[in-house]
Amino acid sequence: MPQVKATMNIENVVASATLNQKVDLNAVVKGYPGVEYRPEQFPGLVFRLKRPKTATLIFSSGKMVCTGAKSEKEAKSAVMKVVKELKKGGIIIISKPELKIQNIVASGGLGGMIDLEKAAYTLGHAMYEPEQFPGLIYRMEDPKVVILLFASGKLVCTGAKKEQDVFVAVEKLHALLEETNLIFYE
Repeated sequence: MPQVKATMNIENVVASATLNQKVDLNAVVKGYPGVEYRPEQFPGLVFRLKRPKTATLIFSSGKMVCTGAKSEKEAKSAVMKVVKELKKGGIIIISKPELKIQNIVASGGLGGMIDLEKAAYTLGHAMYEPEQFPGLIYRMEDPKVVILLFASGKLVCTGAKKEQDVFVAVEKLHALLEETNLIFYE
């Protein structure tokens, strides 16, 4: 087990939802003048919430995309709040939205320095081209995530569908770096 505990913060959860019905976006604008809707630039309407601080795109097809949440729970609560607001604004919504987490982005650190050159050879499924990008790109199979790893030990994990996957992936990578002596602590 790693000597130093990795620290991780969830930065963004992207969730998609469908209402399984058409939505009149012009009617939404009438009920909520604060929303952003410029159909000549983009087909979706942007519905921003202060709590949780999120932006939800709503399309006339009834499909929605919520970004900015800091947890799966927050993403679900934001979508439910937007639906509640739509109903309050006179939009008839027949069914409960079907929600699916599409991507979780987290950042953190492993608490040690990493030899990226050696790690690129040792890890497999890794790409490191320092002239192009200062981090190593590591594609983990299980859980299926992509980790951007920097020499400082800082990292970004993306592609997770569940919060737990972020922590499992980072713990797994940390243990692997320890076993292969690729991480050094001051």
